[in-house]
Amino acid sequence: MNRGERQLLLSEYSTLQELLKRASAGDILGKRSLESRLASVKALLDQMPADTRMPARACVTFRGKPVVGSHGIFAEFGAKATQLFTDVVSKVAAGMEGPLKETGPVPNKAQNQLLITNTAIGSFGFELEEHRDEPLLIDDGGVVGEALAATLDLLEATNLDDDRLAEAAAGIEDRAITAARTFLMLLGESDAVCAVETRGKRFGFSDVAQVRRAVSRLAKENLIEGFANKAGEFQGVLPKSRTFEFKLSGSNEVIKGKIGPGVANPDALNAMLHKPMTVVFAETRVATGKPRYTLNTMPIA
Repeated sequence: MNRGERQLLLSEYSTLQELLKRASAGDILGKRSLESRLASVKALLDQMPADTRMPARACVTFRGKPVVGSHGIFAEFGAKATQLFTDVVSKVAAGMEGPLKETGPVPNKAQNQLLITNTAIGSFGFELEEHRDEPLLIDDGGVVGEALAATLDLLEATNLDDDRLAEAAAGIEDRAITAARTFLMLLGESDAVCAVETRGKRFGFSDVAQVRRAVSRLAKENLIEGFANKAGEFQGVLPKSRTFEFKLSGSNEVIKGKIGPGVANPDALNAMLHKPMTVVFAETRVATGKPRYTLNTMPIA
């Protein structure tokens, strides 16, 4: 079985699962047909190497002035909105793999591509799927899936309180935040809203006013990012989830945060537990809310 055949089967398997979820209870013959084909595809996939995985998927739908019910979407808006959304995902993914410069080519963009595989059922939009020319492997990090989830969380957090927005934005590069704001600006200027669904989670803006508010909340004067020197000691590190706890000197305050891609081996931090040091953290704050911290460079004990 060649790479192309594997990818087609993986895509078909995901599609069949979605169709089964949406099938009406009364469509017994239709469900049986889908279940039979699903079993056949699964049997073929079982012959694949154990280290392959399903591609990350998302559904992005739109409502508003550029959308004609579930029938269609104005081509100029649809093309531009989809391009801007995928630009957000590619920049979030790049930032997860390493520092992202303010200008220039986006690293690994070719490896973090999304395919439009179908139009979404219901309100008009598109089903998107991770694509690679080679098989998708379990140990390749699944960065596209993580980037899709982080993008959804960021969009949702623009509708939540300041602390939740700071939490969602912490660790996302400035350039990716700017890309998200550009995407939302297009929606607001076009009197449109969007909804995003991935990994079983869904968020959608209820009206254009929410979208326009989201634009202002992602502005640089509201979403403030910088650096903070903190003296203290690491209390605990979870390498797999890439999180840490750091107790500040001279107090009982413990700050928690994320470990960025600049720290290649988070497990090495466990050798530094309870050793006094000064650490430079990236700090993200929304308005006057509580700051969130990200460790982007390995500290020196």
